[in-house]
Amino acid sequence: MNFSRIFFLLLFCLILFESCSPKIGAVILERQGLVIEQLSPNTWTHWSYLDTESYGKVRSNGMIYIHKGEAIVFDTPANLMATEALINWLENEKKVVIKAVVAGHFHEDCLLGLPLFHQKGIPSYGQEQTPTLAAAIGFTSPQSIFGQEKILDIGGQQVHLFYPGPGHTVDNIVAYVPSEKALFGGCLVKSIGAGKGNLADANIEKWSSSVIAVRDHFPKVKYIVPGHGRSGDATLLDFTIDLFK
Repeated sequence: MNFSRIFFLLLFCLILFESCSPKIGAVILERQGLVIEQLSPNTWTHWSYLDTESYGKVRSNGMIYIHKGEAIVFDTPANLMATEALINWLENEKKVVIKAVVAGHFHEDCLLGLPLFHQKGIPSYGQEQTPTLAAAIGFTSPQSIFGQEKILDIGGQQVHLFYPGPGHTVDNIVAYVPSEKALFGGCLVKSIGAGKGNLADANIEKWSSSVIAVRDHFPKVKYIVPGHGRSGDATLLDFTIDLFK
């Protein structure tokens, strides 16, 4: 038996496997103001920029999960051009069916792109307080609502939508994909080193307890996407809890 040949064959297979595996943290698309970055084997962070008077251009994050030809989008991009780019990437390049889009709360960086999803017949979800709040400022509302928790099926895998209580807004929710241990924290969760940000609709007194509820409800989380800034791990929850104590 030629052990050298076997060794080099195994080494070649390992290199080939590594080259085909998703590179965590790699930017895989930049188009029409949209950036998509690999988060875990089956999840991606998408971000675009929201123009604000107080903070200038603000990076606004969302998350994507794909399994067995089906996809779910958490938060729309912050403008229609980037939303169109995201839908086109999923449908035309990833060749998946978008089963749902989730609005994390009623602000524009979560649901401004909902009309484009609705035009495609893609159902949208949000917390039960979101439609009234969104309609009051002229935004399109999510079609299906829930109270504290809802479980969706995407490609045979569960996706949990969870309302932990008020924080950034009264209606902010998070989403968790158990198979990936990936949490979309949205604007309830801060990136490491971030400040408190926009508090116009915030409940500062209950913010920490709401994030504690998230940490307790999803104790196995490995990847976390905040509403703004860089993604990270479970330390983002601890950072946010301490920030609002």
